[in-house]
Amino acid sequence: MGPVEFDGPPERWTALLPTFADMAFALGGGQTLGIQNHDRFANEVFENLPGVAFDADEIMELVGDGVSKEAFYKMDADVHFIDPHILRLWYDWDQADIDEVAENLGPFFGNFIRRHSDDWHDYRYYSLYEAFGVMAEVFQAQERYQAFVDLHERMRTLINEHLPPADQRPTALLIFPADGSGFQFYPFRFDDGGISTKQWRELGLTDALAATDVGHYSFSDRGTLDLEALIEIDPEILLVRNHGGASESAFQTEVVEPLQAEDGSNGVQAVQDGNIYNAGYLDQGPIINFYHTDRAAKDIYPNAFEDVTLFDRERVAEIVKGNI
Repeated sequence: MGPVEFDGPPERWTALLPTFADMAFALGGGQTLGIQNHDRFANEVFENLPGVAFDADEIMELVGDGVSKEAFYKMDADVHFIDPHILRLWYDWDQADIDEVAENLGPFFGNFIRRHSDDWHDYRYYSLYEAFGVMAEVFQAQERYQAFVDLHERMRTLINEHLPPADQRPTALLIFPADGSGFQFYPFRFDDGGISTKQWRELGLTDALAATDVGHYSFSDRGTLDLEALIEIDPEILLVRNHGGASESAFQTEVVEPLQAEDGSNGVQAVQDGNIYNAGYLDQGPIINFYHTDRAAKDIYPNAFEDVTLFDRERVAEIVKGNI
């Protein structure tokens, strides 16, 4: 998108994906004006930060009728933390639409870093904290950013101190239910490098797909796995996406019980042992990542992490409020 200049920290801004909405919120920028869809945004994570104001009802849902230019004019944002390629690929915008919004409202500033497997993404990828550091420049919030860096390093230290030895870590398969009937799932590999699989890499899980020729889901390759493929891969842990905000009881009813009831599913070790876990949301910034990592560690390594706090809500809340 070329050089982007700011007169000062933006007061009105929008994201499309939760990654940049999370980053800007963490830096004290307040909440996004809009989001792709609420059921893929970890509203409950922000609502439970002590003493921090967050109101999901104030955030516009952007995908009701696609993502329209009218919605952008209604939001009237100073800056759009959105990779414009996403608007072109997913929502049929053309360059003229993007140029119009950038000129009449505010610039675009973003990069799709959820995964690294899309052939259209032929420009630089950023890690979560690399992108977060650039956002800190926009909001002139380097002290908040550094406080998050320190907290993140503490989390990684705790993980390394409590992780079981490598030969005691389970094989895990990360999947996303595909549209349509039957048991069809999109596969995701941990070594994709994107931010959506960051917690699994840091928790040292062995990717059940590493010993297969199954590729990572991408915009152009949407191949699926059926139950027979799951039996052949036979993971010890099954991580199921697209149920991020579901309660444990709802996840059991909607995901675990139907899988266990399916003929032949007992041939999958994870199903047989009841090791099926909610893999959370696709997109994460620093706060959602703390939440995801803490939850995943306690699910997968309950004995090692039962009394370990990887998501320090009180400290995160203080940083967001500027009490550094």
